[in-house]
Amino acid sequence: MPQLTELLPVEAIRLDAPAPDWQGAIRAAGDLLVANGVSTDAYTQEMLRTVEENGPYIVVAPGFAFAHARPSPAVRHTGMSWVRLVEPVPFGHDTNDPVRLVVALAATDASAHTEAMGALARLLADPETVEALDQAPTPESVRQILVAAKEPAASVEPTGPAAARAAGASGSGSGSGGSGGTHTILTVCGNGVGTSLFLKSTLDKVLDRWKWSRYVNTEATDTISAKGKASQAVAILTSREIAKALGDVGVPVRVIEDFTNTKEVDAALRDLYDV
Repeated sequence: MPQLTELLPVEAIRLDAPAPDWQGAIRAAGDLLVANGVSTDAYTQEMLRTVEENGPYIVVAPGFAFAHARPSPAVRHTGMSWVRLVEPVPFGHDTNDPVRLVVALAATDASAHTEAMGALARLLADPETVEALDQAPTPESVRQILVAAKEPAASVEPTGPAAARAAGASGSGSGSGGSGGTHTILTVCGNGVGTSLFLKSTLDKVLDRWKWSRYVNTEATDTISAKGKASQAVAILTSREIAKALGDVGVPVRVIEDFTNTKEVDAALRDLYDV
């Protein structure tokens, strides 16, 4: 799968860009996609419409918006753009406003960019890397930071009764979100290809550190599909806006404010499993 730096050439990075509002910020990121032959202007309009219809759920971490829309004919090939604003602008998010960094993704399908999303989620979970990116003087230096970024520190693996409960649920089959020896946690966004994958990457990271990946299957999906899949899941992790859109789906729904924060996802899992 394409690496993050393969999808983000230096020509697709713009620093200290002006934007009057969130629409202008997304347009600036979309313009870079167009300039680099990744997508057309129609895709930029689709990114704007995603926020207009679903709210500011793309603001997945403090100061950071991940702009995207569904794969469409407006996408010529999978790619990304990176816009650091000269002044942050509000998107309307309760906790993560204002936004200074907008990363845009245009994807030809729902899977080709999974590895890149994991890499981006990991690097934005590291405060030192975020600070370095915020201070980077040139697009070339941003690229160098992305290449050199390291993994954040591991969390503590739960053991004892909590692990036993997960193992018990994994063997319970249908009715507990189980299938083939695992059970399922859904990560959900408006269209299933962007922020849900971002959150899935962080969730997978926590489960790997807990050594629970053999018990728990994770799946990134969209709002409509999640309603049908909820009965086969043990829980849903999502944004506040998408949680409202989902309503009561019959399984626990946990709101994650910062999709890059392994500690927040860790806490949500500990609450679900009563650790």
